[in-house]
Amino acid sequence: MSTPTASFTSTFSSLRTRNFRLFASGQVVSNTGAWVQRIAQDWLVLTLTGSATAVGITTALQFLPTLLFGLYGGLIADRYNKRRVLLLTQIGMASMSAGLAWLTLTDRVLPWHVYRIAFGLGLVTAVDNPTRQSFVNEMVGPEQLRNAISLNASVFQLGALIGPAVSGYLINAVGSGYSFAINTLSFVAPFIALMRIDESQLNRTVTTTRSGASLRDGLRYVLSRPDVLWPTTLVGMFGIFTINLPVTLAAYANTEFHSGASGYGTLSSAVALGSVVGALVSARRTRTRLRGLTMLGAIVCVLTVLTAAVGEQWAYTALLAAVGAATLLFLTSANSTVQLAAEDGIRGRVMGVYLLVFIGSGAIGGPLLGAIDQHFGPRTGMLVSGVVPGIATVVVALRLAHDGHLRLQLRPAGSRAPLLAVVSR
Repeated sequence: MSTPTASFTSTFSSLRTRNFRLFASGQVVSNTGAWVQRIAQDWLVLTLTGSATAVGITTALQFLPTLLFGLYGGLIADRYNKRRVLLLTQIGMASMSAGLAWLTLTDRVLPWHVYRIAFGLGLVTAVDNPTRQSFVNEMVGPEQLRNAISLNASVFQLGALIGPAVSGYLINAVGSGYSFAINTLSFVAPFIALMRIDESQLNRTVTTTRSGASLRDGLRYVLSRPDVLWPTTLVGMFGIFTINLPVTLAAYANTEFHSGASGYGTLSSAVALGSVVGALVSARRTRTRLRGLTMLGAIVCVLTVLTAAVGEQWAYTALLAAVGAATLLFLTSANSTVQLAAEDGIRGRVMGVYLLVFIGSGAIGGPLLGAIDQHFGPRTGMLVSGVVPGIATVVVALRLAHDGHLRLQLRPAGSRAPLLAVVSR
């Protein structure tokens, strides 16, 4: 039997690696600052324009560069020293956050300023994301990769738990400008952590030297591997709505619950609280099979539809936490499945394709979901966010069952085995 100490150790096993400890500690601060800015940015646009669609456009502009240049970001991750690339991306993001803070604190900010800065942040993120995700493998190696990905997600969601509450308080107390200033300062932590990483302890991967062929190789690899293709397909469908959940939450706080910026922060923190739990559960798992991934996706969709059906704010908030836990478990499982399937020399390009699909779909979904929230209400937006990915999940599950010669079997009531099981034809 496993002891509590052994369970705790297995959950946080990748933190035994010094380089990853440094990296994760810097990410805690940076991700908290990023969420402080995300909430303030969405609320600032909503205040300046009065339009949920404008909030969706801002989100789309921040994710659009990944759709346009995500493959090149993956190529950069495979070709250059990842630690140095990440140092440059921290400087770039801090500079743009500082610019937005200055514009807001001096009362010069206009919607087009926010749009341009959101697009600029997206350009840097198109390089930062695949580099950061593939850098995790260099720090911990394949044995601890699943655990490190899950803890990395926990760190991100811990920031999502703290950041919205801090931002909501700051917006009400002193305005959005100070939220942007705090995010600017938060980039100091990951910069210092990256500077202290010992490169001699990294698991170096083979770098690529060809440009045009390298981009095509990443696409071919994804299309030829079912254990990469289907998780990527699923996260693309979920990404249209999952990434843009804050758009719907802002609309809920503004028009359904009339709770203002602090209410928006509370709803976002509820999602993050559940996500932290989901990430920690994922850290103790070893590997998820493809049909298990579709089951997780189905659970997310059912919970999202149930959330759309409730009317009381307390019930909605509680179900949001469950949605956050299930979503994070699903996304972490998909991410680790793809990374573990990818070979070392091509992992950056594979993650470039994966993030291109996931975040790029978010760019498409931002204006779409914002328009649904504005014209049909956020409750409809929440319902659509569960139904459409649910249909995609069923289609992928049927395809996997066909390819694997599987079928569902209904067992007699009263038997000790599960009533519904997947068996060979």
